[in-house]
This record gives sequence, structure tokens and C-alpha cells, in this order.
Amino acid sequence: MEIRVNATRMQLLRTRKRLRTAVRGHKLLKDKRDELMKKFLDLIRRARSLREEVEKELSLASRDFVLAQMAMSREAVEEALMSSASQADLKVRMVPAMNVRVPEFSWESPSMTAREAYPYGFTTTVSELDRSASILAGIMPKLVELAQVEKACELLADEIEKTRRRVNALEYVLIPRLSETVRYITMKLDEMERGNATRLMKLKDVVRAKGA
Repeated sequence: MEIRVNATRMQLLRTRKRLRTAVRGHKLLKDKRDELMKKFLDLIRRARSLREEVEKELSLASRDFVLAQMAMSREAVEEALMSSASQADLKVRMVPAMNVRVPEFSWESPSMTAREAYPYGFTTTVSELDRSASILAGIMPKLVELAQVEKACELLADEIEKTRRRVNALEYVLIPRLSETVRYITMKLDEMERGNATRLMKLKDVVRAKGA
């Protein structure tokens, strides 16, 4: 690696200062990366657990819905589903997590009586349809949390990759280059000092010879 820099003491001081700053920044970024990874793995485990629960309940709801479709006419199923009066409020806000802004979802569903939740007449439907609707309504908070956790995982993964690239750039590019520059300047200054010392000794010899 060719180094083009003025071999002066001022330049040596500047380069050493940059090197210290780079080493300190490298440590901070590695600590940040490790903390991000810890948070990311916690979220991954939570997402996996939620997904397993949601998929299990969705499977049950799908099974009951298929049974309801088999027992009811298509028109009766569509009419029952369209008559639902349930409402919910989804709020989203961004919160900081390890210097990364991630979404936080707030799901609110007002409590309803059985008649309000199932406004259709039970005489025209089957219990499988009620169970399917009940399961779907019950897992909505989990679905919302799953979406929140998976989005946070995605954002943290992006930040981990950016941090990893910065750590590698410092560790394998900038710090070695600055260290090599410090060694180069130090070597050049030592050579200059030895050259000056040699010239000074020769000058003393010349002066002594003239004096003699």
C-alpha cells in the first residue's frame, strides 16, 4: 500500500488522533451491533411463537368455516358475514428501539354483547360459523402484534446490516490504513533524526579538524 503523506510531527499527531477516534468508534459500533443482535433475536423468538399460535388458531377457524360452508348455502354465509357490526380501532406510533424507530400498534375493540357481535339470526346459521368468527375476532390482537414484531425485525435487520458494514469498514480498512500511516511517519521521522544526528556528528568532526 502506497502512502502519500507529509512525514511531519504535526501530521503524526493528527493521524494518531484519528486512529484513536476510529478505534473508539469501532468499539462503540460493535457494542451497538451486539445489542441490536440481542434485541433482534428476542423479537425473532417472539415472532415465531406468535406465528405458531396464530397459524394454529387460523387453521381451526378455517376448518369451522369450511364446515359452515358445507352446511349452509353460499347466500346465507355471505349474508351472515356482511351483517357483522363489530368495530375496532388501530393506532400506530413510532417508538425508538436502539436508535431505530419501529412501529407500535395499539388495537382496541369495544366489548359487545353476543347479539351485537353476531347480529344475524342463529336459526339461519350453524355453530361452526359462530366458532370461526369468534376465533378470528380473538386472534386479531395477536395478528396485530405479529405484524408489529415482524416489522420491527425487518427494521432492526436493516440497521444491523448497516452497522456491520461500518464495523467492517473501520476494522479492515480505516484502522489498518491509519495504523500503517502512523508506522510510516514514525519510520520517516526516525530516519530523519538519524540523518540529522549523522550530519551533526560529521559537522563536529569537521569543526574539530579545522580547530586542530
